Amino acid sequence: MPRPKTGGVLAQARRPILGLWISLSPLCLLLPLIILLTRPLSSMGEALAPPKFTKTPTDQIGVSGGVASFVCQATGNPKPSVYWNKKGKKVNSQRIETIEFDDGAGAVLRIQPLRGPRDENTYECVARNSVDEKSVTAKLSIIREDLLPFGFPSIDMGPQLKVVERTRTATMLCAASGIPDPEISWFKDFLPVDPSTSQGRIKQLRSGALQIENSEETDQGKYECVATNSQGVRYSSPANLYVRVRRVPPRFSILPSNHEIMPGGSINITCVAVGSPMPYVKWMLGNEDLTPEDEMSIGRNVLELSGVRESANYTCVAMSSLGIIEASAQVLVKTLPKPPGTPIITETTATSVTITWDSGNPDPVSYYIIQYRAKGPDSKYETVDSITTTRYSIGGLYPNTEYEIRVSAYNTIGQGPPSARVEARTGEQAPVSPPRNVQAHIISENTVMVRWEEPEEPNGQVKGYRVYYTMDPSRPINEWQIHNVQDSVLTTIPNLVTSETYTIQVLAFTSVGDGPFSDPVHVKVLHGDSIIPILRCVFLPLILLLENIALHFYYKVIKKQKSDKKENDETDVSRDEEVEAEEEAVQEIE
Repeated sequence: MPRPKTGGVLAQARRPILGLWISLSPLCLLLPLIILLTRPLSSMGEALAPPKFTKTPTDQIGVSGGVASFVCQATGNPKPSVYWNKKGKKVNSQRIETIEFDDGAGAVLRIQPLRGPRDENTYECVARNSVDEKSVTAKLSIIREDLLPFGFPSIDMGPQLKVVERTRTATMLCAASGIPDPEISWFKDFLPVDPSTSQGRIKQLRSGALQIENSEETDQGKYECVATNSQGVRYSSPANLYVRVRRVPPRFSILPSNHEIMPGGSINITCVAVGSPMPYVKWMLGNEDLTPEDEMSIGRNVLELSGVRESANYTCVAMSSLGIIEASAQVLVKTLPKPPGTPIITETTATSVTITWDSGNPDPVSYYIIQYRAKGPDSKYETVDSITTTRYSIGGLYPNTEYEIRVSAYNTIGQGPPSARVEARTGEQAPVSPPRNVQAHIISENTVMVRWEEPEEPNGQVKGYRVYYTMDPSRPINEWQIHNVQDSVLTTIPNLVTSETYTIQVLAFTSVGDGPFSDPVHVKVLHGDSIIPILRCVFLPLILLLENIALHFYYKVIKKQKSDKKENDETDVSRDEEVEAEEEAVQEIE
């Protein structure tokens, strides 16, 4: 299909996209919808995808002393980063720079002024994400001005400096000639102008001129028109478009961005500011000026860093007669974070421990990770992550339990080593369960022996027990009689009224408070002439013998458990202590 022509030196109405002529037919417009509707539902998710180029650079023939720009853009999931290589290394020169756009997924390689044969080479655009890495190349050839071939593009009328009131229409003129007729495209601040993204506000006319309707402050910048045909590429002289909003203090149109690099790496940081009048732009590190006063550029300044070993914050300063503004960019040298400071216990309750700690890292971390466990040989660490402060309360702990706690930091590289451990014991609570297996037995005509077992969940050190008893269980519990017991799970209640039935309930208490009552047990005190005293005379020696044996084993087990809890203590209890404990228990029963 032949290219449409307008004749003379005027540019074509249509422009090539990446060097290809595209005609939009109804079928082309419907094809994306057809593909979308026929795709399986499973492919509609956010699946990982390798980089795919949406704009690829084309080979160019430039003129010595002129300009060449290669445009490259890619998509993918995650979004790829795009950069340029020359001979396998990232481009890095005063004359060769990379201008990023689309959050780093696009990059323009600009070379100015062209020097042959030094700049004649094949340049590689690389798009990389976590899935894959793709690359595409473009070749640059350079011809001296006096050796240009017939038909090489020529700019007959380039854009001129223009000032337009905001909301008015601005037209940047451009006309070119060559054989074949060259195509016209536009660059603003070294980035390609794409009228299709402006919702019709920016148009390229058939003459090649760029028309901007309803001008905005963001339209202000440096414009170049580019003429391209099969013989080569020619750039016009740049012309500034100023959108006048009376007098405008400086503002950043491109803020300096943060970067993470490996030790010894290199980076270029771009800072662009606009205003009326246009501001001077410089870089600072702390109080040190990195840009000499006589080298301060207007509107745009690129900070070039190489061999970076330490993280630092660099400040871009834009200044004019209307004010001074600053913006900082952090250059972070990637390393695993250091261990935070040893945690400090600031508060404990029966079920929580509150700690604070020092970050221990000069560079920011993403978050902190707390690991804690009950102290014991088989205990495993529980983990709490995504903590963004240096103070945290660990909840859901067991009362009266000793815990080990440590903290580590996490950044984009990974999790660093943990801090030193700190130990903390949770506070006591009142028991949450009652004494178990409460039993009551008549041992004389007016005395009852009551025994029980410790609560399953004492929630602390049991200080003693309270035995409540009454002949009238309908009365409030606070009107019952109370018999306090310490250091024992057995007691006797004397002086009871014969022929009466008593209701008995037992609770355990810690230093914090009383636990719940056991289920009630009932016992009846019989008359003195009943068979119980007779049976007692017959069976009491046997009962006492069995009780002595039981007490013997009970105290032996209890003492062994206590001795096992203490390291380096004696492991056995002497026989004299056992006998003494048994005798005291028997005396209490009698």
